[in-house]
Amino acid sequence: MFLMERIRMNSNKRYQNIELLAPAGSMETFQAVIHAGADAVYLGGGRFGARAYANNFTEEELLLAIDYAHIHGRKVYLTVNTLFKERELTEELYSYLLPYYEQGLDAVIIQDMGAFRLVREAFPGLSIHTSTQMTVTNRYGAMMMKELGADRIVTAREMSFAEIRDIKDHVDIEIESFVHGALCYCYSGQCLFSSMLGGRSGNRGRCAQPCRLSYEVMDEKKHPVKTGKKERDLYILSPKDLCTVSMIPELIENGVDSFKIEGRMKQPEYAAGVVSVYRKYIDYYINACLRTDEVTAKKDFKVTKEDIQHLYDFGNRSGFTDGYYKRHNGREMITLDKPSHTKGNEALWEEIKEQYVRSEKKEKINGILRLKKDCPAKLEVALNDIRTSVDGDVVQAALKQPLAEEKVAASIKKTGNTPYEFAELDIDMDDDIFLPVQALNVLRRNALERLSEALTAPMRRREASHKTEMAAGETSGEEWQKETVSVKKERKTEKGSVTPYLSVSIENRSCITLLLDASYVDAIYLDSSCYTRENLFTALKEDVSRIHSAGKKAYYIMPAVFRLSALSFYERNLSGMKQTGVDGFVVKSYDELAFIRQNLSDMDVILDHNLYTWNSYAKKQFWDRKPVRDTVPLELNRKELQERDNTHSEMFLYGNLPLMVSAQCVHANAGVDRGCDKMRTVTYLKDRYGKYFPVKNNCTECYNTIYNTAPLILFPYRKELEKMGIHAYRISFTTEQGPQVKQILHLYEKIFLNGEKSLQELYTGEYTGGHYKRGVE
Repeated sequence: MFLMERIRMNSNKRYQNIELLAPAGSMETFQAVIHAGADAVYLGGGRFGARAYANNFTEEELLLAIDYAHIHGRKVYLTVNTLFKERELTEELYSYLLPYYEQGLDAVIIQDMGAFRLVREAFPGLSIHTSTQMTVTNRYGAMMMKELGADRIVTAREMSFAEIRDIKDHVDIEIESFVHGALCYCYSGQCLFSSMLGGRSGNRGRCAQPCRLSYEVMDEKKHPVKTGKKERDLYILSPKDLCTVSMIPELIENGVDSFKIEGRMKQPEYAAGVVSVYRKYIDYYINACLRTDEVTAKKDFKVTKEDIQHLYDFGNRSGFTDGYYKRHNGREMITLDKPSHTKGNEALWEEIKEQYVRSEKKEKINGILRLKKDCPAKLEVALNDIRTSVDGDVVQAALKQPLAEEKVAASIKKTGNTPYEFAELDIDMDDDIFLPVQALNVLRRNALERLSEALTAPMRRREASHKTEMAAGETSGEEWQKETVSVKKERKTEKGSVTPYLSVSIENRSCITLLLDASYVDAIYLDSSCYTRENLFTALKEDVSRIHSAGKKAYYIMPAVFRLSALSFYERNLSGMKQTGVDGFVVKSYDELAFIRQNLSDMDVILDHNLYTWNSYAKKQFWDRKPVRDTVPLELNRKELQERDNTHSEMFLYGNLPLMVSAQCVHANAGVDRGCDKMRTVTYLKDRYGKYFPVKNNCTECYNTIYNTAPLILFPYRKELEKMGIHAYRISFTTEQGPQVKQILHLYEKIFLNGEKSLQELYTGEYTGGHYKRGVE
């Protein structure tokens, strides 16, 4: 019996910590979702949020929102989940966050490692939640975030129940997962589609959503694929909206602490309506567990058809999907025919507006009023365990008509537009007394103001670190400062040209032979997609041996995402990987960085471009993990690169840049009843301008990579790049075949290395300079 009581107590604690997290793009929506039952609200201020085009909150509104939430016993999380340029981080972020920190902000949601470091050092006690933009997908990444100071991770939307459970079983960290709303086609934080096409970066909260446009799917020979649809163009990159209300028991069972609803750009009625449905069924299930047990409660759990229809009426995108929790991908998850968000049942919307948007949420308070002759009037008010009292004017003897208790009660209960209403009011008053109604009103107003202060004051903070210290980077460590200073001096005094260090990455083993004879190639990066799990160690060892025999270094590029299946494989085969003889690894995620550092700590690590080092704080944060190089961010322009510390950085000179990495498969989803045929191939997406985007499917790890229509070429800029302190470079071959590989190597040698020819003289194909001359907003 004692054991069962302990189990029940632990279960109760678990249920008490389940959080329903709602979005708000305006003050109206904020108040509506709290009224509808949200435990916490995430929102954006005037800067640095991943929804730059939402209404967002002014400073005054956000400060009021923080108090409003705390009065109602709720929490506020501020999104600062974009990437930060150097000056934004060192000169603007601290002063931006400071008033909210002092007001009692509960948490910040962060993508940028530099912002993570600044918040941790400058704002003690402020909880850090890592954004889904950080693409944490396994226990190693989660543990790294916890060690750095995060209290919560927001999981990638693509994660399964098993993957979430694995993190929960190994890492003591809160888990927040999306349960309802729009889905991105790409792993969040890995998307450059909007950025490269039009300069509106998803990493800056300005995504133009090219995934919601139609594309014609073409096979490897650029012939149209039979899709089973009348229209040749498909919304092949447009997922349906997520809806998991029927999976609440499984979400709780598998370790999700916070149920996140997407929709900061949606209307108040949508947000409040969806919150109200999820609130109903979360409470329904938890109460059932407490009354009986989890097995019985789960068995009896059922969502009514009426409530499912309400969710459809609040808004859907060609229906709903229950997401990736029980599947890896699938055609049934994609809208295909149309991408638009539709709603219905105007009467329901009006009902939600009346119930949650137009009405005010009131906290039930208890009061005791004492009116004693010749003594100050006294009003005590209490909300839960918080109790305050105020004294008012002295109560007088009645000269004419004495106060009636009914009139006194009516006056005190007029709480108006305050967040309170009296559940109980006890009045202890003498007979034949008098007090002006105005004095009663002042007494009530003062009492409620003092109660609000009592509810919000414990959350207030004082400024912890001085702004000028943070701006100067004094917390970054003397060693880092010395290194940065020495680099800047070197740039100023450097004369002449430095022999460039060239690495070439390949996704096809047949390219190796072409690279071995190129004396100017210093290292070859072997992408994981060159191999299968069956031949990885033997084939990789063979390739590494050949590369070493040619006097070059060999690095292994880890998969674009490192989920549980991949993690389990590499964990089982650590000795096999060591025996291949690779010089190190190119890592693409926090999961991989943490995994390599824990299990293969003596190996070199190179950070790929999607481990973002836009600012010096981010670079320092990564450098604590001892990489040998990072990769220059693809979205910074040359002016920003001139201000960046490029020590130990390598820069892309050529490559078809990856625009998206997705758990979905264009090849499988486009074909009629084809499904997954395990065939590695290149598919093309033809857009409305007739441009072709190559799509490669990695069948080993089951993800797609969509590449840009034209390759990046920066061969003409050697002198500029050297002045920036960049001396290591990369050429990336993805879909290129032998003749194309030879051509690009020839361009590098003649233009970049020897300066003998111009690009225009040697190359007539399409190409892009990426963001080198333009950058992102």
